[in-house]
Amino acid sequence: MLNNKGNVSVLFVCMGNICRSPTAEGVFRHFVNEAGLDEEITVDSAGTHAYHVGEPPDRRAMAAAERRGVSLVGLKARRVTDDDFERFDHIIAMDEDNLIKLQEQSTDEYRDKISLFLSFAFDTETEVPDPYYGGGAGFERVLDLVEKASRGLLETLS
Repeated sequence: MLNNKGNVSVLFVCMGNICRSPTAEGVFRHFVNEAGLDEEITVDSAGTHAYHVGEPPDRRAMAAAERRGVSLVGLKARRVTDDDFERFDHIIAMDEDNLIKLQEQSTDEYRDKISLFLSFAFDTETEVPDPYYGGGAGFERVLDLVEKASRGLLETLS
């Protein structure tokens, strides 16, 4: 929900911040802009590991998103920081492993901010699969799931 100032911030998190979470950031930002809520909703992404800090999203993720009219240009991988737990209203993990890592890194006061992304898809699936070691179809599947969950998240926040 939009907070009492009318603003809300969302952080998407996967392992390396080069496939799933930047895709979620780009798609969700696209939906936010289309809804005219870019002044009210701040969007970012990060990884639980520092494997790719400073790198752009995976070229396959960028190409798949671009085919759907979503740009990931300018995004750079970063690692989740302790400050993120205070700064963001919603910290959204792509899968159970990253959810657990976030819960372990967070203090008790911020744990209620952490959730699984696909819980907003109102579906039976719970995790956005990591497409890194697969082919192009994996990136398309990620986009399908991310679009569905992004619509649900935007509806929930509005």
